[in-house]
Amino acid sequence: MTQPVSQAQLALPGVATETAVEFVWTEETGEESGVSGFVHETVMRAEVTAALAPTEGVYVDATVGGGGHSEAILEAHPGARLIGFDRDDTALAAAKARLAKFGDRVTLVKTPFGAIVDALSSLGVTAVSGVCADLGVSSPQLDDAARGMSFRREGPLDMRMDPSQGETALELIARVTDDELADIIFEYGEERRSRRIARSVKRALADNQLETTLDLRRAIVRAVGPVRVGGVDPATRTFQALRIAVNHELDQLENLLAALPDVVAVGGVAAILSFHSLEDRLVKRAFQDKSTWQPLTKKPLVATDEEATSNPRARSAKLRAARRIEGGPREVSR
Repeated sequence: MTQPVSQAQLALPGVATETAVEFVWTEETGEESGVSGFVHETVMRAEVTAALAPTEGVYVDATVGGGGHSEAILEAHPGARLIGFDRDDTALAAAKARLAKFGDRVTLVKTPFGAIVDALSSLGVTAVSGVCADLGVSSPQLDDAARGMSFRREGPLDMRMDPSQGETALELIARVTDDELADIIFEYGEERRSRRIARSVKRALADNQLETTLDLRRAIVRAVGPVRVGGVDPATRTFQALRIAVNHELDQLENLLAALPDVVAVGGVAAILSFHSLEDRLVKRAFQDKSTWQPLTKKPLVATDEEATSNPRARSAKLRAARRIEGGPREVSR
């Protein structure tokens, strides 16, 4: 993209190797052409549905996206009803079309998933039978250059999941100091070379050479070179960090996890798909509360080899699910 690199360096980012220490978000979305609308291949659809084991009751898809997990939940039991949250208007439109066949069994709400308590309260729902969440960025968001989330496509440095509000990535970079930017890249991207990268990015901004996603990747490569580490593109961790910061993703996840004991009825299940270690650590820690949750598996589930091959995004997915076992007396909303 920015300068000639070897064939080895052109290998897809995010592929697990024996030298990889931890998993990170990956941009892999399969073919780069032929994308029409919000087309998103659902990750670990069967495993999420099996964990929730839908029966008659209300379920929440906290990140409805294109509606794949929601569709599976509704198909699993005719008495299941679904409330879907998303802050992306394009995703909500896609989910509305996909789930139209289920009629009034579906309610879609534009809201970040961290506001689950208020959103359910506004609908008169106090507790639900299950909650699922597929965290992180979706393939259609990566495929849309205008969203500015991919270093494979040139677009504005935006990165917002809800383009109608909030600070863009470029505005964030301009607002923070060099040290604050380095901290963001280190904390949210777990990038050890964050100081060098931050200085290079801020220098590009000062020189009026930072307007697009490819400009950002060039600044990163100038700081650390084009060599991939553990199969991961040198820009991956910085793009991940900025996207998390722009969308307050970890804050939203912490809010969701804190709210789950209040919204999942005793006997209900929470199932969460994470795509990088920061998310997974938060979910793991929350489900370790033995007074509230009983994990359904000792270790997180991962995609089958077949799915990982057909859907590259699934390669970094980890599914943790837990049953609500204790708390205040709660009745399942029906």
